[in-house]
Amino acid sequence: MTKAELIDKVAETKGLDLSKSAVERVVDAAFDTIAQAIRKEKRFSYPGFGTFTVRSRKARTGRNPQTGEKIRIKASKTVGFKPAPGLKSSL
Repeated sequence: MTKAELIDKVAETKGLDLSKSAVERVVDAAFDTIAQAIRKEKRFSYPGFGTFTVRSRKARTGRNPQTGEKIRIKASKTVGFKPAPGLKSSL
C-alpha cells in the first residue's frame, strides 16, 4: 500500500468527515510523531500492532559483488519491527 492509497482508505472511512488534504496532514503528523519518538526514546509501541525499536548493527566485512573485493561495512543503526501477537497470528 502506498501513501496515496492509505490516505484514500482513511478518507473513505465512514463516520469521518475529513477531506483528503486533511487526512494527508493527519497521516503526515502521525508518522512524524512516531519517527520523533523512535529517535528520542529508541522505541515506539502501538498495542495490537507492534513495536518499533532502534537496533544496532555491528561492523562487518562484506564483498563487492562486481569485483569480489572485500570491503569493510561500518557499524550502523536501523529500525526493527516486532509485530504484536494478534497481528502476527492473523498473517
